[in-house]
Amino acid sequence: MNIIIKTAEQIEGIRQSSKLAGEILVYIADFVKEGVSTGYLDQLIHNYTISHGAIPATLNYSGFPKSCCISPNDVICHGIPSEDVILKKGDILNIDITTILNGYFGDTSKMFIVGEASENAVKLVNATKHCLNLGIQQVRPGNYLGNIGYAISRYAISQGFTVVYEYCGHGVGIEFHEDPQVDHAARKNSGPILKPGMIFTIEPMINEGKPRVKVDETDGWTARTVDNKLSAQFEHTVLVTDTGYEVLTDVSDEYSS
Repeated sequence: MNIIIKTAEQIEGIRQSSKLAGEILVYIADFVKEGVSTGYLDQLIHNYTISHGAIPATLNYSGFPKSCCISPNDVICHGIPSEDVILKKGDILNIDITTILNGYFGDTSKMFIVGEASENAVKLVNATKHCLNLGIQQVRPGNYLGNIGYAISRYAISQGFTVVYEYCGHGVGIEFHEDPQVDHAARKNSGPILKPGMIFTIEPMINEGKPRVKVDETDGWTARTVDNKLSAQFEHTVLVTDTGYEVLTDVSDEYSS
């Protein structure tokens, strides 16, 4: 495992890219409404990213055809935006943004609800957001990386949900995907020790039903729940500081260590 400890210069570059990624999620929120296509949202995100001097990291990444991932309802992750996917009342969807700004990567995602969703959908979204919060609270020098996943999985299960284990968080900043792998279900006090200068994503994917994933054979990307039940995800890029953490993609001052 080759975990990159970022320099002060690299941290600042990643901080700026992460800030832009977070700002894009704020920008797109006003356009997430009934009757809008996910393809339209992707085009808006693409234009905003380019106009701010950045590159959408997903575009042409291993053949991925769009500038972001949009994953509605039973899609766990890697949903491909399309003009054919029209948002309807009650939908829940994840929008996942990764920017490359001056060569540095920032990665974040959040859930949106179209109109009013079912009680259980709202519970799932809120529980997933809390899972992310619990994971972030484990970030501090000297703690074990595995305690992030331990905290996440314990809470998700307590709420009657399951944790996707086939996808995980990851180191980020210099490359799109780096070491370490950040599992969202892990044993207590497992994995490497966290050190200042590490930067990685925490991005729990929580399912209403079974935890397993099936990938659409038609596009090779879209990952769905095996039972077609709902899935939710939130993601931030997090820096390990000398005393705790800094959530680099948080542009709403929601987190303070």
